[in-house]
Amino acid sequence: MHRAGSHILVVDDNAQNRALARGTLEDEGFRVSEASSGEEALTLFEATRPDCVLLDVRMPGTDGLAVCARMRALPGGDEVRILFFTALRDVDTFDHTLRVGGDDFLTKPLRPTELVLRVQSALKIRRMSAELRESYDLVRRQRDDLMRLQLQKDALTAFVVHDLKNPVHSMLMHAELILEDPSISEDSRESTMWIREDARSLLRLVLNLLDISKSEEGHLAPRKSTVDLQAVVKSVFDAVSARARARDITLVSHLETPSIVADVDLMRRVIENLVENALRYAPPHSEVRVTAARRDGAIEVRVADSGTGVPAAQRERIFERFAQLDGGAGDRTGRGLGLAFCKLVVEAHGGNVKVEDSDGGAVFLVRLPDAS
Repeated sequence: MHRAGSHILVVDDNAQNRALARGTLEDEGFRVSEASSGEEALTLFEATRPDCVLLDVRMPGTDGLAVCARMRALPGGDEVRILFFTALRDVDTFDHTLRVGGDDFLTKPLRPTELVLRVQSALKIRRMSAELRESYDLVRRQRDDLMRLQLQKDALTAFVVHDLKNPVHSMLMHAELILEDPSISEDSRESTMWIREDARSLLRLVLNLLDISKSEEGHLAPRKSTVDLQAVVKSVFDAVSARARARDITLVSHLETPSIVADVDLMRRVIENLVENALRYAPPHSEVRVTAARRDGAIEVRVADSGTGVPAAQRERIFERFAQLDGGAGDRTGRGLGLAFCKLVVEAHGGNVKVEDSDGGAVFLVRLPDAS
C-alpha cells in the first residue's frame, strides 16, 4: 500500500493524457498536480516537492529529458522518483531516460492498472533503506537490460515485417498473372490458386502484425465510411474458395444488413480472419456461415462453423496472441495473431467481439455501433 496523500506531479503537454493520469491516481487516493510544459513543471517541482513525477519525454520547449536532468540537480531532486512515459518504443529513447536519471519507463497509451502499480512501486522504493536500495538497483539494472533487449526485438520485428510486404505483394501479383493465362492446365491453375491463397494468408499475417503494433502505440485509427457488407463478404469468400472446395465446405451468407459504417480494409480483414479460422476447424462436408443483422441499436455480424467449440472458460483467452487453449489436439488454439487483431480492430470501432454459446461448433459475434 502507498501512503495516503502522496503527491504526484504529472507533466504532459497533452490535456487528455494528464486527465487520464490524474483521474486514475486520484481514485487511488493520491494528490495530483499537473503541468503542461517543462518550465511549469520545474516551477511546481520547486514549490511543492512532489513524491513522484510522471514525465512525458516529448514536449514543446523544454522536453522531458531536460526537465529530468534539471530536477535531479535541484536540492532534494535525487530523492524524487521520476517515471517517464512516451509513445516512442526505441532503445535510444529508453537509454536517454536512464542517462538523465529516470527511474522507470512506461509506454503510451497509458494503462490505468499498470500506471497505479508503477507509481506504488516507485513510492515504496523511495522509502527503502540504503541496503534494500542496493538490492533494488541490481534488480533494476537486470530489468533495464531485459527492456532494452525487448525494444531491440520489437524494432527488428518491425523492420522484418515491413520488408516482407513487397515480396508477398509480388507473389500475389505473379499468381494473378498466371491465372489470367487461359492456356495453363487445370492442375497448374489449381496449384496457382493455392499459391495465391497462401500468399494472401501471409500478407494478412504481416498486416496484422503492423496493425497490432500501431494499436499498442495508440496509432490504430479506423477511417470510417459506408461499407458494402455484401461486397466485402463476397470478396472474402472468393479469397478462400480454394481452401473451402478442397474440404467440400460450403460458404453461406445471410446479410439482413447490407452495409455498415467502418474502415473497409480493417473490417474486411476482420471477416477474413474469422472465416479463415472457421474453415480451419469446420469438418469436411459442412458449412461456414456469415450473417449480419441489426439488433438493440447495434450491427451484429456472426461467423459460425460446426467444428470443435470453444469452452466457456477459455473464450477470453482465445483472443490473446498465440493463445494455446487447454485440452486435446482437436481443440482450438489462437495459433497466431488473427483473433487478437480482430479484437483490437473491433474495439477501435467502439464495438466488441466474443464467442457465443451454441449447440455445436463455434459462433464468433462482432458487435458494432449502428451509425445509421
